[in-house]
Amino acid sequence: MERKIIQTSDGSSSVYIPLWDENYHSKHGAIQEAYHVFIKMGLDNFKDGSKLCILEMGLGTGLNCFITYLEAIKRQLSVEYVGIEGYPLETDMIFELNHLEQLNAQNQVKVYNDIQTTHWNEGQQIDLNFHLTKKQMMFEDFSANETADLIYFDAFGARVQPELWTEEIFGKMYDALKINGIIVTYAAKGSVRRAMQAVGLTVERLPGPPGKREMLRGRKNQ
Repeated sequence: MERKIIQTSDGSSSVYIPLWDENYHSKHGAIQEAYHVFIKMGLDNFKDGSKLCILEMGLGTGLNCFITYLEAIKRQLSVEYVGIEGYPLETDMIFELNHLEQLNAQNQVKVYNDIQTTHWNEGQQIDLNFHLTKKQMMFEDFSANETADLIYFDAFGARVQPELWTEEIFGKMYDALKINGIIVTYAAKGSVRRAMQAVGLTVERLPGPPGKREMLRGRKNQ
């Protein structure tokens, strides 16, 4: 499938799929979206110094993982990060993206490279307090039981992949969450909210990132 590198409105680059007319990140700003949806509305729910497991459904370019690493350093977090991806991007294309420069994180080039080149289905200690496991698999083949404190759900939109926004998939994520764990996603469609609620999540509508009025956050209660 053809993929092209594009520039989003905040200056950060993303990947575009012409066949689907779909981007890997918001065209209004890849980095802005990542910080708003996954850090502000997700990671910010956890105290500095916490030990937590983060599951990302849709690893994509690895941007959310790298930003989480940068935040983990600032907040003295100990993170076990698991990224699920059905169709990994070629690393050559990822290395053409300008995320290091836009994040002013050129001093972390080794960590960025390690995140991108870690072998699939093998864990790697990225640094003392950040462990990464990248799993190449389809979402429907994933299963876990109360392992994740926080889930980033960053799949392609329901317009192009509706099968990823079903009760079945949200049920798998519900099972993977620990009690009081949360899931955040850029999506805000009513059908998505209802699917999240149907599996037992308590769902909030929250202000969305640039270009989106709302987004969703779900919590697994007792």
